[in-house]
Amino acid sequence: MSEELEWQTRRDRINKKLEALKPPWKIIKYKDGLDTSSLDRHAVEEYPTANGPADYALFVRGKLLGIIEAKKVSVGPQNVLEQAKRYSRGAFSGPGNWDGYRVPFLYATNGEIIWHIDVRNPRNISRQISNFHTADALSDFFAYDFSSGLEKLIQNPAPVEGLWPYQLQAVESVEAAIARGKRAMLLAMATGTGKTFTTVSLIYRLLESGAARRVLFLVDRRALAAQAVREFASFTTPSGTKFNKEYEVYSQSFRKEDFGDDKSFDPKVLPNDYLTAPQATHTFVYVSTIQRMTINLLGWEHAFAQNPNDPDFEGETQQLDIPIHAFDIIIADECHRGYTAKETATWRRVMDHFDAVKVGLTATPASHTLALFREVIYRYTTEQAVLDGVLVDYEAVKIKSDVRINGIFLKPGEHVGLWIRKQGRKTMMNWKTSGSLPSMILNRRSPPLRVIERSFMKWPDMPISIRKTQAVFPRF
Repeated sequence: MSEELEWQTRRDRINKKLEALKPPWKIIKYKDGLDTSSLDRHAVEEYPTANGPADYALFVRGKLLGIIEAKKVSVGPQNVLEQAKRYSRGAFSGPGNWDGYRVPFLYATNGEIIWHIDVRNPRNISRQISNFHTADALSDFFAYDFSSGLEKLIQNPAPVEGLWPYQLQAVESVEAAIARGKRAMLLAMATGTGKTFTTVSLIYRLLESGAARRVLFLVDRRALAAQAVREFASFTTPSGTKFNKEYEVYSQSFRKEDFGDDKSFDPKVLPNDYLTAPQATHTFVYVSTIQRMTINLLGWEHAFAQNPNDPDFEGETQQLDIPIHAFDIIIADECHRGYTAKETATWRRVMDHFDAVKVGLTATPASHTLALFREVIYRYTTEQAVLDGVLVDYEAVKIKSDVRINGIFLKPGEHVGLWIRKQGRKTMMNWKTSGSLPSMILNRRSPPLRVIERSFMKWPDMPISIRKTQAVFPRF
């Protein structure tokens, strides 16, 4: 098979990516006398510059906002950005001048891999992105000045009351990393030290300064999503109002049991067009499970394994066309959880889809977590929290259960309680044959955990002598 030539890569790969976006780029050939002031969402091939013709020049509402340098599929595109920079410097007309660059948004691609840089800010570094930006995205980026928001964030951040010193250090560490141009980072804080409150404080300061407008807060369970939504609703801003009165806070739909109590709460569900058609006027926080976002982006065939009876089942979710600029910041909570290799790959695909700053929250950084978020920029350990008086030291209690380890043996004629989840009721059944219920089934369907919990609650009241002589809890 002959090697694919550059013109074939452009025709079969790059053009298809540009035309598949919603709305699509319209690809046209340059010709003398072309009136560029009338071009909108046009990618002009072989556009002339003082340093040679650019492979594609991207026009939005008559402005030359982007340049794409194309190479054949067998060539790595990262270093090719230098050619796009030369064309940017050599552009005969452009919407501005940034240290000699006349065109702000530059791309290099081999049709499969895309590298991008915004040359307006010298602190910006090139990064790989999953797809090209839409024309609407470039218009949005050009009109909105994130750099001034970052400067305000560092010089005059919104004061948030109630932060412990270590929480403020965590917030400031993330802000400083973003200001330095970092796009992925990890915040490691021990369980019980207030990661969610710290995160809500960080998000408020980012929104208030203008350093971010659209924030995605990812969790891995519906109950955690419900908890986070309530945390936003209860957060008091410096002006004395609640977070969700100053900024829009959206979530998925919840069931009553997701909240774990009887308190009334009515979260707002995110309209789909906030995801599929981001607007410059949209400033909001969206709380979602990773499972839901996976289905939104990749479809059910790539979703984590789910059972309709699972409390985290995302049955009403559908696949959507979400552009890569839908969010400015993504914060992933509890990102240390163990996943299979397939699930980890899916998590990476979801995170990599978005061209956004990514912040991971964890108590215990794992290898797959570091692979996604690259660097721990702040760490607050359990040991330090105990020394600071934030947490109390703990005594490990080992609990053994014959039932949970070995299962139980039933004789014919014994009556067994059976919980029918779909009907929300319990019934009794007559066990007809001799046999055992394995511990795996019991661990899923019977209530020993509640028995263990009740026994554990009695532990602090047990005399020390009994604690020392009794290696396990009373048999259950």
